[in-house]
Amino acid sequence: MVYKFKRLFVMLLVLAFVVSIIPIAVSSAASSVKPGWKEDAKKPITFDWYINFSWFGTKWGGNAVSDYVTKKTGVKINFIVPAGNENEKLNVMIASNTLPDFITLGWWEEAVRKMISGKLVYALDELAKKYDPYFFTVANKQRLGWYTQPDGHVYGYPNASYTPDDFKNPKLKIYSNQTFLVRKDMYEALGKPDMRKPDTFLKALADAKKKFPTVNGQPLIPIGFHEFTDTGCYSFETYLWNFLALPRERNGKLYDVRENPEYIRWLKTFNEAYRRGLIAKDVFIDKRAQMEEKIAQGRYFSMIYQRTDFVAQQQELYKKNPNMIYIAVDGPANSKLEKPKLAGPGIAGWTLTMISKNNKDPKRAIRFMSYWLSPEGQKDFYLGPKGVTWDVINGKEQFKPEVVKLMQTDRPTFDKKYGAELTYWMLGDWPYVSQWDPGMPPYLQQMADWTVGKTVSYAQYDGLDPAADSPEGVIARKVALKWGQVLPKLIMAKSSSEFDKIFKEFVDYKKQVGYDKVLAYMQKKLEENKKKLGLK
Repeated sequence: MVYKFKRLFVMLLVLAFVVSIIPIAVSSAASSVKPGWKEDAKKPITFDWYINFSWFGTKWGGNAVSDYVTKKTGVKINFIVPAGNENEKLNVMIASNTLPDFITLGWWEEAVRKMISGKLVYALDELAKKYDPYFFTVANKQRLGWYTQPDGHVYGYPNASYTPDDFKNPKLKIYSNQTFLVRKDMYEALGKPDMRKPDTFLKALADAKKKFPTVNGQPLIPIGFHEFTDTGCYSFETYLWNFLALPRERNGKLYDVRENPEYIRWLKTFNEAYRRGLIAKDVFIDKRAQMEEKIAQGRYFSMIYQRTDFVAQQQELYKKNPNMIYIAVDGPANSKLEKPKLAGPGIAGWTLTMISKNNKDPKRAIRFMSYWLSPEGQKDFYLGPKGVTWDVINGKEQFKPEVVKLMQTDRPTFDKKYGAELTYWMLGDWPYVSQWDPGMPPYLQQMADWTVGKTVSYAQYDGLDPAADSPEGVIARKVALKWGQVLPKLIMAKSSSEFDKIFKEFVDYKKQVGYDKVLAYMQKKLEENKKKLGLK
């Protein structure tokens, strides 16, 4: 009996020793993992890469970055961009199982779920285990954790993702894209009016229209917004909610922010603006192309808009007249005049990149993805080749002065010639590459700086929407489409009483179709998100 106990004790000691050295062995193995892409560098390959944004127009090849990356990795890319409606193009490819090698789309798109449930895309973790363990040394663990599906696998990797750790980093300046903008010369000519309160807001619009009735022979548009779609308008939803610093929860429970009295107060203000002739009918029908043309002409006095969406137009205005540019100022605020709580970038990022099961070489694909995610790849895609686009200047790696000048004065030409910075943004690690950020010219920097100190993370609210084909998803879609019809009607209501009638009908419609079920589903997802993020 004593012998048996001694033998068991020795076995436990041996086991304890083996277990104790496993982390060392794993750590050593991880550090010795070699980049798989280097094995393939001399073998040319061209991947077809679908970008689900019709506005993306940059080609691969012919600029410094893409030529450099091809020379280094052997990979060329043929970008495929939809000519018209993005969803129609992507849905056709999904239905016909003709997805190209790579797909990049918004993380919120229903197509993400369709491709995963339809088994049309590879699990990145499985590809990495099979072909490229290096992936796990360069992919961010928090991002992988966020995008891990219930089956334990990860099917897409984000760009522009900011983790909770990034928000704790004091060295990072985290901006928001959400801005309230005015044309500088007009705003100053009006005496820089306070536009935070409904009455002064309306007065500023009216004064602008009176003092500047036309711009180069065309009618002034007192205020512009993001385009109206069949489900609403960003400017009147999250943008306005965040300007008003509206909470998403009440006592820990989600509610429909559209029913917040502060929000209704401002919707009524916009209705009043319309009835006074201060909102042009163009804003309800213009698409992005028309809006960009009008921005470049300086036809808007003010805008509730995304600052990064009109960089090229802002550059054109600056060249014409530095005083014609748009600047960010304090706009609509809640009744306490609290500062905005603007949406900062979240862990979900902006887009997801996935590898299709139609991929001609999945091993090469995951290895190229690993390269792009690596510090080396991020540097190559952002800075480009040393001596061409960047050099060590004053002891720091940075873009050459002539490169920065072109970037800040003629972005389209910069993209075609150099393709650096975030020309190719599909797998860009924005917090990481910010170390090389050359800064922006003052006419762009001002808009970004206005958001500093007002930017917060709404990451826990990402990905709450139910699947489109679920019972809750069907209800959510009905309500979204109804809102798309109701929002313009509210703004164009002929009277305050008609506004109230339209809004009440919308609230009644939500009850009728069971919107409370959608909120219950979203609440459950919210709790899961908070757990992932370590929030209470």
